[in-house]
Amino acid sequence: MTATQARNVLVTGGAGYIGSHACKVLAAQGYVPVTYDNLCTGWADAVKFGPFEQGDLLDRARLDAVFAKYQPVAVMHFAALSQVGEAMSAPGKYWRNNVCGSLSLIEAAVAAGCLNFVFSSTCATYGDQDGVVLDENSAQMPLNAYGASKRAIEDMLTDFGASDGLQSVIFRYFNVAGADPDGQVGEFHQPETHLVPLMLDTIAGKRPALTIHGDDYDTPDGTCIRDYVHVMDLVDAHVLGVEWLLDGKGSRVFNLGTGTGFSVRDVLSHGKVVTNQPVPHDIGPRRAGDAQCLVSGSTRAESELGWAPKRSNLETMITDAWRWHQNGDYEK
Repeated sequence: MTATQARNVLVTGGAGYIGSHACKVLAAQGYVPVTYDNLCTGWADAVKFGPFEQGDLLDRARLDAVFAKYQPVAVMHFAALSQVGEAMSAPGKYWRNNVCGSLSLIEAAVAAGCLNFVFSSTCATYGDQDGVVLDENSAQMPLNAYGASKRAIEDMLTDFGASDGLQSVIFRYFNVAGADPDGQVGEFHQPETHLVPLMLDTIAGKRPALTIHGDDYDTPDGTCIRDYVHVMDLVDAHVLGVEWLLDGKGSRVFNLGTGTGFSVRDVLSHGKVVTNQPVPHDIGPRRAGDAQCLVSGSTRAESELGWAPKRSNLETMITDAWRWHQNGDYEK
């Protein structure tokens, strides 16, 4: 393997929100991020930092060809469907795309001898455990097919570790927000389902009002509570995960969160302060599959990986997202 090949990292979903930010940070750290994406939810204009290979995870022949061409030293796997509401109404879509697609990818990686695998999992594998401090040893009780599919992929990685020596770093992260402070990439989904961009769309007049999905939860203000992580901090952790594996430290699971929870109303209040504009909103019914409170109680990523979030406060996340929202929207 040449020195150049040794720096290639295959990034599935690299044309999406988190994947495109990961590619930027990988490139800055001297890696060559090779984006593999079917553009189902990503956009080609977000691929700015390395080669692009369009393809589907279920296309094994295409995967084999890409592995042979680039001989990546690691895989960073972001590609997945992730809408909670859709996962409740169309679970088969999530099992087919997320689980079967990941199985195809894992088998292709093993066949190519690429045994370092960083996986983008989710705190949704924990489900709704009110009053429980969520760390890596907490019970996994997902409420929907999205969380269940991610848990299944985690199990797959463990099994392939036992059978083929696949080493994996699994990140169960909490709510991601913010955007690249330089404005090169940002958050854009079609349809949009994430709270911060929905709020900013509403402030910008692109939608008449934001719907709060339930205000009768057993929380201080009745709305769901989440732990928010800046996307740039999140992808910093993923690059540390690649380095962890390349250093031969073996498989490990890490939560990525700040340990601080904010309600939906908290986010709207911060949005009003950052933009100096009100957030028109109304109250809708609870959304099926939503947990009441998801907040990390783990410091493992800090103590073992050396991960230190730098931008994961709500004001900074919304400020960066608002800058991107005003200047950098993609139109597919």
